[in-house]
Amino acid sequence: MKKFYKSIGLIGIMLFSFYYTEKIAVLMQNKSPIMQNINAISDNYVVSAVNANIDKEYITPGISGKRINKTKSYVNMKSFGVFNEYYLVFEDIKPDVSLEDNIDKIIKNGNSNKNSVAFLLENNASIQKYLEQNKLAGSILVKENEYKNDNYLEQINNDREKYSNVESLLNKNNHNKNICYIKSIDQEFCKKNHKYLVEETFSLTGSNIIEAKKNIKSGAIILIKSSAKLEEFKLLVKEINFKGLSMVSLSELISEKNN
Repeated sequence: MKKFYKSIGLIGIMLFSFYYTEKIAVLMQNKSPIMQNINAISDNYVVSAVNANIDKEYITPGISGKRINKTKSYVNMKSFGVFNEYYLVFEDIKPDVSLEDNIDKIIKNGNSNKNSVAFLLENNASIQKYLEQNKLAGSILVKENEYKNDNYLEQINNDREKYSNVESLLNKNNHNKNICYIKSIDQEFCKKNHKYLVEETFSLTGSNIIEAKKNIKSGAIILIKSSAKLEEFKLLVKEINFKGLSMVSLSELISEKNN
């Protein structure tokens, strides 16, 4: 029994020693001119998070905030022995209301603060080629026989019958963005597979270019139907550029990461 209490005592001393050593290290760190400079400017670099907006079964993703990671910034600068804002290290601030906690909700728009739109293409060879030639971002719905390892566009699993096969291909090549287009794959199936549920804000068909141009706004998810004509798509791109919006992949538009 004495040995037992002796062992407990030694463990207690060790734990207290570690705790005390850590406290001394933190105290010395905070007295460092480098850390004092980091503390002095830290508030200048805080970017507040934007909460996701939930409306019944729909959600508009939020945007994460940013702040300085003081300890990592200190370690980064300590090796140089001098404070330099170039070596600041940042960390994300998760929104209080986040898409990640509400993945069962449907995304119909990205966050408008991103000043971006995203194209989601059905099989449309001419428009796909145009995007690639002009280095414009977009995402395409694919079935197993349409998947290409070197596809320029982001690929979204759209094969209900061979869903697992396409998932394996996407995972194997690190292409899986875990997005489900619920107009073509059952919503409950998407939920079961823990995917982001997405539907379009509006579509470009073969006959609605005037209406489509009017619907362009930041955060729009634009479904490009297989019937859409290349010349009308070019007009849509021209209008997007005129409104000062960027064209990004679907995964980037719905992501809450602050770029």
